[in-house]
Amino acid sequence: MEPVDLARSNGIGRIALGAGLMLAPGLAGRAWVGDDARSTGAKVLASALGARDVALGLGVLLAIKNDAPVRGWLEGAALADVADFAATLAAGSGIPRIPRAGILALAATSAVGCALTARAID
Repeated sequence: MEPVDLARSNGIGRIALGAGLMLAPGLAGRAWVGDDARSTGAKVLASALGARDVALGLGVLLAIKNDAPVRGWLEGAALADVADFAATLAAGSGIPRIPRAGILALAATSAVGCALTARAID
C-alpha cells in the first residue's frame, strides 16, 4: 500500500473514531475507560478528544486533497496517539483490563503507523 493510501485510511479511521466519541461520548468512552465513561466529566473529555481526532483526520484528508504537506498532520496524529497510550498506561488498573489492552494496542499501532507514514509521504 502506498503511503498516501495509508495516510488516507488513518484519516478516515480517525474521523470515524472521533465522531463516535463526539456523538456518543458515554458509549464510545466505555470502550476506553469502562463504566466511568458515563460521568459528565468523562463525557466532556471524550467529546473533546473526539474533536481532536476529527480535526487531525480532516487535516490529513484535506492536505492530501489539496496536494499540501501531509507529514505534519501525521506527526501530530502520532503525538496524540502517544499521549493516549501514555495516559492509558498511567491509569493502570483504574481502567478495566480488556479496554485498557485494546486502547494500548490501538494507540501504539496508530502512533507507529503515523510516524512511519509521515517519514515516507512528503
